[in-house]
Amino acid sequence: MNNRVKEIRKQKGIKQDEFARALGVSRQTVSSIETGRFDPSIMLAYKIAKIFELSIEEVFIFEDEQ
Repeated sequence: MNNRVKEIRKQKGIKQDEFARALGVSRQTVSSIETGRFDPSIMLAYKIAKIFELSIEEVFIFEDEQ
């Protein structure tokens, strides 16, 4: 799954550590999500989208594995 977390976070002027605090996770977790090394749980994805005031589909791009 790809995502636009880093792009959107930067557009909104939110620092990685501030974003992590708002989500209740570590800065390393945010970094791992942004680089695609970690796919968040559905609840964390929901929190991310809510902070960005977007839908989950606008932040996370699901690509069917074929």
